[in-house]
Amino acid sequence: MLRVVRRLDIILGLLLCAGCVWTVGAAEARIIKVLPHYLDQQGRRALSPSLYERDAYQAQLRRHPQMQSTMRFDVQWKARGSFQEPLRLRLELRTSRGDLAKPYQQEETVRPGRWFSRWSALTLKPALYRQIGEVLAWRVTLWEGNRQLAEQKSFLW
Repeated sequence: MLRVVRRLDIILGLLLCAGCVWTVGAAEARIIKVLPHYLDQQGRRALSPSLYERDAYQAQLRRHPQMQSTMRFDVQWKARGSFQEPLRLRLELRTSRGDLAKPYQQEETVRPGRWFSRWSALTLKPALYRQIGEVLAWRVTLWEGNRQLAEQKSFLW
């Protein structure tokens, strides 16, 4: 009986390893999380490293737009596999002063990690932030050449 269980464990382990090897060659990507943050005049999103303090300071910046200098979108993403072209993160914004049919776009070239997810920051230039007005909706996409690999968007997109 013990030999049968041991053989089944070995067979199951081999099948599991074969499945892992089979999926390694396939390129896959996803955007895990997008955190939009207001930055103050000193470029800070929080006064201390505490998450509670960060949320409280973000609420204060939201209530007092004169304290804001710009916005930064922190994006957690993951891409595995081999890619023929460089990967690009694209941020699209629909704003109060812009054309809703043609959103503002900003791109950044990124490099995938081997095993874990990565964080990338997409920061708007302060002059542009004052020009485009309030951000109403956003979308972040991950591209390889002309092929979209992953997407995450705000509720109002």
